Amino acid sequence: MKDIRHNGITYSASPLLASKTPVWRSKFVVAALALGFAGLGARAAYVQVIGNDFFQRQGEVRFARTLELPANRGRVLDRNGLILASSVVAQSIWAIPEDVDKSDPKLKALARLLDMPLSVLKKRLADEDKTFIWVKRQVDEPIAKEIAALGIAGIYQRREYKRQYPEGESAAHVVGFTNVENRGLEGVELAFDRQLSGKDGSRRVIKDRLGRVVEDVRDVIPPVDGPDLQLSIDSKVQYFAYEKLRDAIKTHKAKAGSVVVLDTQTGEVLALANYPSYNPNKRLNLSGEQLRNRVLTDSFEPGSTMKPFIAALALDKGLVRPGSQIQTAPGRISIGGSSIGDTHPHGVLTVSEVIQKSSNVGTVKMAMQMHPREMWETYAQAGFGQKPQVPFPGAVTGRLRPYKSWRPIEQATMSYGYGLSASLFQLAQAYTIFARDGELIPVSMVKSETKTTGVRVFSEKNATAVRKMLELATGPGGTAPMAQTMGYSVGGKTGTARKQEGKGYADKKYRSFFVGLAPVEAPRIVVAVMIDEPTAGQYYGGLVAAPVFSETVQQTLRVLGVQPDMSVKPQIVTEFVEESF
Repeated sequence: MKDIRHNGITYSASPLLASKTPVWRSKFVVAALALGFAGLGARAAYVQVIGNDFFQRQGEVRFARTLELPANRGRVLDRNGLILASSVVAQSIWAIPEDVDKSDPKLKALARLLDMPLSVLKKRLADEDKTFIWVKRQVDEPIAKEIAALGIAGIYQRREYKRQYPEGESAAHVVGFTNVENRGLEGVELAFDRQLSGKDGSRRVIKDRLGRVVEDVRDVIPPVDGPDLQLSIDSKVQYFAYEKLRDAIKTHKAKAGSVVVLDTQTGEVLALANYPSYNPNKRLNLSGEQLRNRVLTDSFEPGSTMKPFIAALALDKGLVRPGSQIQTAPGRISIGGSSIGDTHPHGVLTVSEVIQKSSNVGTVKMAMQMHPREMWETYAQAGFGQKPQVPFPGAVTGRLRPYKSWRPIEQATMSYGYGLSASLFQLAQAYTIFARDGELIPVSMVKSETKTTGVRVFSEKNATAVRKMLELATGPGGTAPMAQTMGYSVGGKTGTARKQEGKGYADKKYRSFFVGLAPVEAPRIVVAVMIDEPTAGQYYGGLVAAPVFSETVQQTLRVLGVQPDMSVKPQIVTEFVEESF
């Protein structure tokens, strides 16, 4: 091959190399390269300057995460500082499905530790399109350690908080419970949820595909723990009241029951219990019957427990005096073509004896001397037909119809507790009128050290006179001698009401209740008890509910350090008067 020289430059003898290249081609190549670099520069400018926010967000979506730093929920304490609800550390198990070997024999051990069938576990891990799934929330710490020891690839743990309730069933309807997200669902946990929750913190980080934190991208915002909440409840009183209520329901083969204890000096709720109840630590398969806070959510016709209010109103209006005589013979009275009667004829009774023996006829004769508006105003001032001012969800208002619609027979039946409805909580609060010398006091679920002031409903003189009548009702010849308490004077009123079914009343279905106070001279507590549908033969409030009152009063006054005001000796019941209802 020969070399060819041209203008001093030697070319190979190859014909391709020897051909002369057109100038426009080289210029085109250079221009194309320049244009390409210009496009890359424009794209770089767009990515780095113009569209920077968009691409930054896309990167953050893939790798940046905001980790929630949960605040520790505040504790719920009783009045003495004993724990009713607290949070403990609990690990939650999560997984990246595509990283889990479904044939790993360790999965069988994992399913056993999580108390779930292996098939259910594998089904949860089957969705490999997801990069995060919960396997089980809030497992106990010992179980979490065993799971970690298995070392299964793709299975991870996250620290959370789980609520524990040391008092269990006895305080369940007071405290309530939270869900796995630590949000209140029932009771105080729901009513004070915002206060107890605190404020969660956060941490902005970059994670790799395995969920490991690579670096922080901003300062950590620390969580603010929720403050503790101290209730007015006394754990000792609460447990004892619940225990005695439960025993009475089982003894009388009743459907359900409730009890509430109020401090008449401060208006604090010392106990609030229902049966049936539930264990807030184990809430599987709960029924509505167990969850119902009957003290606040169930309303019923209060029956004879309304009679003292009629007596007090009659005294205030100057219609009668405690010793005024009322003819109740022959034990029946006709109002508007309807007949109202007593269980037994009593003849002539004083006003005090009308309350002592729970005479319907005597009560109706006092009530029919009043204008319906006067009765309605008194009932309303006592809190009936008004929503209780407590932060519990579901507290009922009850029913008190406008007085303008009352017919004479309705005015008569309302005087002894038929034709209106109230909750046990409303009834207990109403009886603070007689404990506080005529004043209705507000009630509180939160601890308070100061004596509360009330709203006057009756004069001090007449409220004290009715309190003496209530004491007679618990003594010999009264309807509730079984309410007597060793060492303490007591006063109260029984109630026995037929249960409504449809537009009428059920045959042989009753609610039995008792509301009272102690000690009589200087009342410190009001206790209300309701037993729903006792079926063991006895159903009068004086036989079914009064004994629960007696035992609860004795224990509560001892816990409060109230000195006995009577000789401490067993009370012997020699006579029981069946109340009229």
